Amino acid sequence: MSKKMPLEGLRVLELGNFVAAPFTGKILAEFGAEVIKVEDPSKGDPLRSWRKQIKDTSLWWYVQGRNKKSITVNLREPQGQSIIKRLIPQMDVVLENFKPGVLERWGLGYEELKMINPSIVMTRISGYGQTGPYRDKAGFGSVAESIGGLRNLTGYPDRPPTRVGIAIGDLVSGLYAVIGTLMALRARDKLANEQGQVVDVALYESVFSLLEEGLPEYYITGEERKRTGSTLPGVAPTNTYQCKDGKYLIIGGNGDKIFQRLMNTIGRPDLANDPRFANNQGRVEHSEFIDATIESWTKQHTLQEANQILDNASVPCGPIYGMKDIIADEHYQARDMIREVEVESGKKLLVPGIVPKLSETPGDILWNGPKLGEHNEEIFSNYLGMTSEEISRLKAETVI
Repeated sequence: MSKKMPLEGLRVLELGNFVAAPFTGKILAEFGAEVIKVEDPSKGDPLRSWRKQIKDTSLWWYVQGRNKKSITVNLREPQGQSIIKRLIPQMDVVLENFKPGVLERWGLGYEELKMINPSIVMTRISGYGQTGPYRDKAGFGSVAESIGGLRNLTGYPDRPPTRVGIAIGDLVSGLYAVIGTLMALRARDKLANEQGQVVDVALYESVFSLLEEGLPEYYITGEERKRTGSTLPGVAPTNTYQCKDGKYLIIGGNGDKIFQRLMNTIGRPDLANDPRFANNQGRVEHSEFIDATIESWTKQHTLQEANQILDNASVPCGPIYGMKDIIADEHYQARDMIREVEVESGKKLLVPGIVPKLSETPGDILWNGPKLGEHNEEIFSNYLGMTSEEISRLKAETVI
C-alpha cells in the first residue's frame, strides 16, 4: 500500500504566473494537494515558453507544473470571473501573484471571495506587499533582490553587484508562501468558525529576512556589510581555495576545534596551538594570512586528494558542483534527488527530486507539467456540473 501524502484533500486554486506563486503551488502539489492551475486560454503561463524547450514546452515547466491540473479561464471576462467564483466554495486556498489591485478590479479580491467562502485562505505574493506606499509599484524578483539588500552583498568589492544565479527572490518568497499558507490553514482549522485569512508575502521582505544580523549590526556600529566575494565576513577561515589541478575547494574551518584539526591536517600544528588563533575573533584579524596558508597546502594537492584528506579529518569541505557533477554524485542518487521522468514522445528527462523528505507521508512526482487546459473537462464537469455542450460553447467564446 502506498503511503498517504500529508496534504491530500487540500484544494488549491493557483492564479499565479511565472515563478513565485507557481513555485508555491508546486511544493503543495508534491505533497498531495490538488492544485488547479488557472491559465490564460490563449497562451497559458508564460513560463511554458521560457528558456530551453522540448517541442515548444519549457523544460522548466515540466518541473514547475508537476502534479498540477491545468484549466483555462479568461479572468478578464465576466463569464471567466463567474467560473472562478463558482469554484471558490470548494477550495481551501487561492494562490496568486498579480500586482495588488488587479484581482479586485476583476471582482476576485479577498473581500469578494470570503463572502462566497469565509474559510478561504488567500495567499498573495507581490513585489512590495498589499499595503504601504510602494504597493502599486511593479515588482519583479530581480528588483526585490536589490531593494531587499541582497544584491548589495553579492559579488566582489571592486566590481558591480551581481545576481545569485537563480531567481532567489521569487523562490524564497515561494517558500514563505508555503509556510504562511500552512500556518493559516492550521489557524483556520483550530477556529470554531473556520475563518480564513490573507497571507501577504512581499518579495523584498522575503529577501530582506535573509540578511542575518545586518540591520542590528548597522544600527549599533553604523557600518554596512560590503561585498566580500568568496569570504564570509567576520568568520574565519571560510573561503574558496584553489587546488593543484586548478579546481576549487570550499573549506569551512571556522569552529575552534575544527580549525585545530585543519591546521594539524595541513602540517601546521604551530598555528593550531597559536593563542592568536584560539577563537574566531583572533582568526578574523589574521584571515588573509590563514587563507594564504591553507591555499599553499591545497595547491599541493588535486581537488580530489585535498577533499579526501579533509573529509578524513572531519573538516567541512566540498567541491563546487555543476550539473554534470550533481548527476554523477552518489549521495544525490542515494537520496533520490535525481529523478528520471518521461515527457512528450517518450523522451526521458532528469528532474530534481522532492524536498523535504518525510518518513511516513513523503511527497512524490505523480505527473509532469500538464498541457494547457488538459483538465478543463474534469474540473468543469466534476466541480461545476458543466455539460460537454457548455464547455464547448465557453471554449468557442474564448472564455476557457
